[in-house]
Amino acid sequence: MSQHHTLLIVGGGAAGVSVANNMLRQNANINIGLIEPSEKHYYQPGFTIIGGGEYTLKEATRNEADLINPKVTWLKEYADSFQPEQNTVTLRSGETVTYDYLVVCPGLQLDWDKIKGLKETLNKNNVCSNYSPDTCEYTWECIQNIQSGTALFTQPPPPFKCAGAPQKIMYLAADRFRKKGILDKFTIEFCNAGPAMFGIPFFAKALEKVAAGYGAKKSFNHNLVAIDGPGKTATFETTDSAGNKQQVSKKFDMIHVTPPQSAPDFIKQSPLANAAGWVDVNDNTLQHNKYPNIFGLGDAASTSNAKTAAAVRKQVSVVVDNILYLMKNKPVEGKYDGYGSCPLTTSLSTVMLAEFSYGGKVTPSFPFLDPRKNRWIWWWGKKVGFPWLYWHLMIKGYRIDIPHRESYAKKFMKED
Repeated sequence: MSQHHTLLIVGGGAAGVSVANNMLRQNANINIGLIEPSEKHYYQPGFTIIGGGEYTLKEATRNEADLINPKVTWLKEYADSFQPEQNTVTLRSGETVTYDYLVVCPGLQLDWDKIKGLKETLNKNNVCSNYSPDTCEYTWECIQNIQSGTALFTQPPPPFKCAGAPQKIMYLAADRFRKKGILDKFTIEFCNAGPAMFGIPFFAKALEKVAAGYGAKKSFNHNLVAIDGPGKTATFETTDSAGNKQQVSKKFDMIHVTPPQSAPDFIKQSPLANAAGWVDVNDNTLQHNKYPNIFGLGDAASTSNAKTAAAVRKQVSVVVDNILYLMKNKPVEGKYDGYGSCPLTTSLSTVMLAEFSYGGKVTPSFPFLDPRKNRWIWWWGKKVGFPWLYWHLMIKGYRIDIPHRESYAKKFMKED
């Protein structure tokens, strides 16, 4: 048995629900189907501050059913494979769904298995991770209970969700230890597979200072490959300047792990994927490079922007408008410039709001404010303002477009 939808969406996270609800605000009569197996929807940017003890999982969770417009047909199923030549998606149940236009945004997958021993020890032995709703609460348990010792924070090679998250939790933990008067009893170390604190030098320099303020040690070109929970040992593959690799072991009393991440397997194995496994779309129009009636956005798309909810917010209207243009036989427009935003929690009361677009351009939304400054107002945004915008505007399909401009950062780049 097959059903047909004018617009079919694969994935009911931030991108999928926003596209469905936004489309209905532009065209209330369009027939939309949404494929999403999960009954819970999480505000993932909240996971960092759940781990830091400043938010609860309950606050970050909604029922998927309450977010999807009742006009949308919700297929509570897994998409299994794509037949783009036939405009068909096959579900895990074997049922097929046909479409006129397809939007693919299933998010990405956490590859816990790529770190040997991680799955066996995660959520015990003080091995924690903010990257899943099943694990972020244990991070807070670890931070609350530990009184001294070595705390490691790891970052895998990109891409992964939220470029700053692996170090954000380090600052929250360190500030928590400082407030308890026990920071001097810790050795804190940031073990990053990459060569710098952050991909954009303008922010990397500012973050070096934040780390130094907590006495955190930085170990670059350190990629976590194995973990022995009961033995409290983490094994890293290090790369020296000549490209030689070797393994080093580090002891820990607590370790926060950011798992390697990749496109979901069913995307990697599909005709929609590029060589790296991501949904192969044009960077600016978000239209598939081979199939013009297919679009991709969010974390599973091949675009090189930071994988954040802020990027999705900018991508949604581009996808919706371009589908509407195609329906009227008009050409698509390339309006997405790679914008992403990372509210970097630098303490339990401050955030550095990093905003940037393709090519590492610094593109703030607020003129006259130095983007490198740690501010209380962005902490309020992280805890209150941004979640409110997410649940009440973005997910409901309203468009919130605050212009972001490279010119706003020029003065501060000169000072740098």
